[in-house]
Amino acid sequence: MTDTQDHAEHVHPAAEHAGPVASWMTAATMLQDASPITVPEGASAMTIHVEWEPGDPGTPPHRHSGPAFGYVIQGAVRFELEGEPERVVEAGGTFWEPGGDAIHYQDGNALDDARTEFVVTMMCAPGKPMLELVSESELAERAHLRAPRPSA
Repeated sequence: MTDTQDHAEHVHPAAEHAGPVASWMTAATMLQDASPITVPEGASAMTIHVEWEPGDPGTPPHRHSGPAFGYVIQGAVRFELEGEPERVVEAGGTFWEPGGDAIHYQDGNALDDARTEFVVTMMCAPGKPMLELVSESELAERAHLRAPRPSA
């Protein structure tokens, strides 16, 4: 089996019995496979395009009512979820967060000399905002859940 056929079977399970790999089977590349996910009952989906200027810290600490899946188009995103170490996701990379109670600490531009752009699709629980900022008092109460900060 060729790498192309193996790729096609992973993205398109029916490819296993399809014979020679057709172009429609190799046109898609899996970028992210997240599990387990919980989508709130009655959720709606929203896809947004975000553009941060050089050095922009991004959205203050927040949470989403459902899972969010992102793809970095250009630049690099400084990404940090509660309980996970801060990381940088570069162009072509993906990120996801479970939504619900988890705090999303950072989503800003990791570059001081270039713009960063990403696209994110979010599942929003009915009657809840797509994004809810977290108060300073809640951040203090949950400080023990944040991964250790990188040293400067």
